[in-house]
Amino acid sequence: MRTHLLRLSGPVLGTAVYVLLLHLGHAPAAMAGIVTWMAVWWISEAVPLAVTSLLPLILFPLLGIDSTAGTAVNYGKEIIFLFLGGFLLALALERAQLHRRIALRIVGRIGGTGPRLIAGMMVASALLSMWMNSTSCVLVMLPIALSLLDGDGDAALRKQLTVPLLLAVSYGATIGGMSTPVGTPPNLVFLEVWRDRYPDRPAIGFGQWMSFGIPLMLVYLAAAWFLITKLVFKVPTTHLSTPAEVKARLKALGPVSYAERVAAIVFATVALLWITGDDLVLGTGTFHGWRWHTKLTEFSDGAVALFGAISLFLIPIPRQLEGDEVGGSDEGKRPPCALLTWRYAEKHVPWGILLLFGGGFAIASGIDKSGLALEMLAGMERLKGLAPPVLVGAVSGLVCLLSELGSNTATASLTLPILAQSAEAWGLDPQALLIPATLAATLGFALPVASPMQAIVFGSGRIPVREMVRAGIWLDLIGILLLVLFFGW
Repeated sequence: MRTHLLRLSGPVLGTAVYVLLLHLGHAPAAMAGIVTWMAVWWISEAVPLAVTSLLPLILFPLLGIDSTAGTAVNYGKEIIFLFLGGFLLALALERAQLHRRIALRIVGRIGGTGPRLIAGMMVASALLSMWMNSTSCVLVMLPIALSLLDGDGDAALRKQLTVPLLLAVSYGATIGGMSTPVGTPPNLVFLEVWRDRYPDRPAIGFGQWMSFGIPLMLVYLAAAWFLITKLVFKVPTTHLSTPAEVKARLKALGPVSYAERVAAIVFATVALLWITGDDLVLGTGTFHGWRWHTKLTEFSDGAVALFGAISLFLIPIPRQLEGDEVGGSDEGKRPPCALLTWRYAEKHVPWGILLLFGGGFAIASGIDKSGLALEMLAGMERLKGLAPPVLVGAVSGLVCLLSELGSNTATASLTLPILAQSAEAWGLDPQALLIPATLAATLGFALPVASPMQAIVFGSGRIPVREMVRAGIWLDLIGILLLVLFFGW
């Protein structure tokens, strides 16, 4: 019954907004109604996110905002293929089992006391999440964390460690994803909004993003570790997992396989090309990327990602290293001859997220074409006199609140086009407002519904909601404060 009411409330509220804003004209009012309708369905998830994302293809031509062909262009933007390529690369790491080896080595290096284990899980999750989808990272790291908790030793001490260690997996993946453009979907939404709205401004490449993303990640990780080990939870300081246990798990993986080497080489090559492709401006100096030196200015990050991903379908892998436990075969009768097969990719790529991107970009396009952007600009002009730190803090707080209630990708898709208009009305550098808003969309540590990362660790059945809220609210506030400190001046 609740689901049916939520489904009905989308078009009802959208119609109400249309009627209330009809004095602005049909197109702006209709666009505002569509945004309201999609926001209700996205936030409530009464309808699958991907299904909601298809609404512009129906409503835009129906209400005269854009043609079907003009709307469909938004579902094939280059940034969507960047995400597709990045996810295929992450699948290769998982299929080769390289991700487990990396995580266990990091945990083994850091140690087995409570605070050290939490630090190890956070660092491992953050480093993996920099390059692979944050949701996949948590799915990878959660079994490792649970195996550490279910090992031999003092049961009471392990029970004390359960909640902070599992939260560390989610927190590390979320924070790590903020440091690179491909770490979390809202970052990719921002890059596309930036490319579309400000084509005359320098592109924000991997190097430029990481110049502020990595310092923010390091400070945020340190703050999160201190919060959950010193302030919110009582973490035991005795050894809970000995180095021998971690070594045993590493030993069970066996020697580094050929498949792992292939995945590592391809992944490292793509990451290096991502980082060094665009010019990096530091102070008064500029470090030119390989695109400037080679004149391959049209070979984008999306093309780099697809180049690496396609190679994973082509590079041969010895049969003895591939089998059903690694991912099955194309025909079910013979082992695959490559690290990735289409059947495996077809099954594991989150195709719905790609449609969610398209729906967000369609909203951004519709806001412009309908004239709603001009009406918003006029309304935002009155806030022009507020100090930049106040604006950044207020915007970050609002976006964070929205992210707690629904998909972070949907939140970014809804808010970034609006904030792009607001920045111009307020006389701010768009980067100074859009980047913290993008990162704020990734926040949302207090509720299980705030992000897939939170939902996955909550689904383990070992974290009470009140404990998640108790730590998450403080981490949200710390994140907003850091965004003001990094971007509000």
